[in-house]
Amino acid sequence: MADKDTKKRRPASRKGQPSGPRRWLSLLFYTIAFALMGWYFFGNKEGGMSKELSYTKLTSYIEVGAIEKIEVADDLIAKSTVRPQSYTLVFGSQGDGERAKGLLKTQVPSVEEFSKYIEGVNATRKANGQAAIDVKYNKSKDYWYLILVNVLPFVLLIVFFVYMSRGVGSIGNGGGIFGVGKAQAQLFDKDKKDKVTFQDVAGLYGAKQEVQEIVEFLKNSKKYTEIGAKIPKGALLVGPPGTGKTLLAKAVAGEADVPFFSMSGSDFVEMFVGVGASRVRDLFRQAKEKAPAIIFIDEIDAIGRARGKSVMTGGNDERESTLNQLLTEMDGFGTNSGVIILAATNRADVLDAALLRAGRFDRQIHVELPDLQERKEIFQVHLRPLKLDESVDIDFLSKQTPGFSGADIANVCNEAALIAARGERKKVTKQDFMDAVDRIVGGLERKNKIMTDEEKRSIAFHEAGHATISWMLRWANPLVKVTIVPRGVALGAAWYLPEERQLTNEEHILDELCSLLGGRAAEQLFLNQTSTGALNDLERATKQAYAMVAYYGMSDKLKDISFYDSTGRYDYGFVKPYSEETATLIDQETQRIIADQMARAKQILTEQAEGHHQIAQLLIEREVITSEDVERILGPRPWKSRGDELLEANAQMAASEEAEKPKKRTRKKKTELQ
Repeated sequence: MADKDTKKRRPASRKGQPSGPRRWLSLLFYTIAFALMGWYFFGNKEGGMSKELSYTKLTSYIEVGAIEKIEVADDLIAKSTVRPQSYTLVFGSQGDGERAKGLLKTQVPSVEEFSKYIEGVNATRKANGQAAIDVKYNKSKDYWYLILVNVLPFVLLIVFFVYMSRGVGSIGNGGGIFGVGKAQAQLFDKDKKDKVTFQDVAGLYGAKQEVQEIVEFLKNSKKYTEIGAKIPKGALLVGPPGTGKTLLAKAVAGEADVPFFSMSGSDFVEMFVGVGASRVRDLFRQAKEKAPAIIFIDEIDAIGRARGKSVMTGGNDERESTLNQLLTEMDGFGTNSGVIILAATNRADVLDAALLRAGRFDRQIHVELPDLQERKEIFQVHLRPLKLDESVDIDFLSKQTPGFSGADIANVCNEAALIAARGERKKVTKQDFMDAVDRIVGGLERKNKIMTDEEKRSIAFHEAGHATISWMLRWANPLVKVTIVPRGVALGAAWYLPEERQLTNEEHILDELCSLLGGRAAEQLFLNQTSTGALNDLERATKQAYAMVAYYGMSDKLKDISFYDSTGRYDYGFVKPYSEETATLIDQETQRIIADQMARAKQILTEQAEGHHQIAQLLIEREVITSEDVERILGPRPWKSRGDELLEANAQMAASEEAEKPKKRTRKKKTELQ
C-alpha cells in the first residue's frame, strides 16, 4: 500500500516554481503573448510585398499614367496600384515579390492637397481622352490593432493577477491570495489506520498517566459532566528537546479516537499583517466543526512569548496580536464544547502569564529525560528492526547513555547500524553501539591530526589525572573509557557514567570538582607546567563552585542564602540582588573552594603517583584504555554504582510481580467456583 500511495503522488517541484499542468499553462501563456507581440510589431507590415515611395516620385508615375487606382487612408498612407504594363517602369527587372503585389506605399502631405492634385490630373486625362485614376478615401478599421492596443493589455493584467494570486496561495498554504488567513493544519482523522497509541510510547510513565485522564474526558465526557465536572481546556507539555512531547500528543489523539489538528507555532507567523490572528480563528472554527477534537500547537513559544518585555516596539505587534487572538479563542468557546488544546514547548519560562493561567492551559505536564528503566524500554523499541549480535546487552546500553533523550537513543541505534554496515558486518555488535555513543558524545575521531611526543605525553598525564582521581573518590562519576585520540575540538577525552541522583549533596559536588581539577593538578605536579587543555575543566569547575556559593547556600560565610532567580526578572536588568561587599565575598568563597579541591587533587595524585604514571604510560602506548585497565592498575572500587543498584531493584520488583501472578490467578479461580 505504501508503494501505491507513493506512486500516486506528484513529483515535488523546485521551490518557488510551478509544477505539472501549471508549469505548462504558464509556458503556453508566455508563448502566445510573445507571438502576438511579434506579429504586431513585425508581421503586420506589407513591406515584403509593397514598395515604399516618395510623394514626388508618386506624382511623376501618376503623370505618366503608370498608376491605375489609389486608396488613401486616414493615416495619410496612399496605397497605389500599378498598371501591369508599367511594372517594368516602376519595379524594374528585379523585385519579383513586389511585382506580384503591384503596390506602392506613399505618405501624402494632406487629404485636401492630394485630392486637389488628383482632380487636376483627372481633368487633364479626360481632356486627352484617357481614363481617370480611381481614388478612394477610406477610414482604417484595423480591428487587430484595436484589440492589441485596447483589449489585450487588460487581458494580460487579469491573467497575470490570477496567476500571481495562485502563487501567493502557496505562501498561505493554499486558497489563493484570499486564503492566506486560512489555517491549513495537518489533520489526523480518527479513521486513519496507522494511528499512534500509548503502546508506541516507551517510558514516560508520569506523563502518560496525566494525559490518560484527557483521553477519558474525550471518550466519555458525560461521566464527568453529569456530576458537574468541567473538561480541562488545555494541557501544556513541557520538557527538553527530543523527549517525546509530539509523540505523546499523537498518542492522545490515537487513544481518544478523535480528529487531531496539528500546527507549529511558526505557522501562524506570516509576512502579512493580521494573518496570524486570522489563522487562529480559522483553526478553532475547524476544530469546533469536528468536535470533539484536539488542537496541538507545537513550539508554542513562537507566538506565546510574554508581551511587553522586549525593548523594541512595533516589531512584536503582529506576534502579540496573534497571541491575543489565541487567548480570546481559548477563553471564548463553550466550557464543554469538546475541544481540547495541547501544546508543547521546551521554554515554558518565556511564555506569557495569561497563557498559563487556570482556564486556558489548566495543566502543565512535565516530560522529563528518561531514567534507566525508561531508557531500557526505549532501546527495546528502536532495536526491533536491527539485526543484533549476541554481545549486545540492553541493560549495559541503558547504563551507558545517562542523560540521553528518546531522540538521542534513536540516533545511537541508527548510528550503530551505519557503523556496522560500514564495517561490512552482517549484525550490529556491542562495540558498534559503543562507537556510536562515542561519536555522538565526543565527536568524530581525528586520527590524521599530527601531535608531537611532548604534546602526546602532556595529554596522557592530563587524562590520567582525571582517571585516577575519579577512580579514588566515592561520589565522582565512574570512569568508562579514556582516550588521547583527538575527537571534535578536544585533544583527549574521558568518558564517565554520571550517577542519576534525585538529590545532590555538598560532598557529591566537591568530589566532582576535585575530579574536574585532576588534569590541571597532574600537569602542575608531574610536568611542572600548565596548558590550555584544561580550559573546559576550569570553566565547568568555576561554574559549579559559583553555584555552590551563590545558588545552593553551600558556603561557610554565605550559609543558607541563594541569589538564584527562577523568574528571570534580572536577566535583562542592571540591578544585582546583592551588594558589592557580598559580590566580593562570593568571589572569595569561590576561589577558596577551588583552591581546596586543587590541593585535595594534588594530595591524591601524590599518594597514587605510581598508578597514575602507569595509566599515563599505557595511554601513550595504546591511546585508548577502559575501566578494566584502570581497575587492574589501581584496584577495584569499593563502592557500587547507582546504576547497578537501580537495575538490581528493578529486577527484584519484576521478580516479585511475576511471583504474584500465579496467586492472583488462583484467587480468581476460587472466586469463580464460589
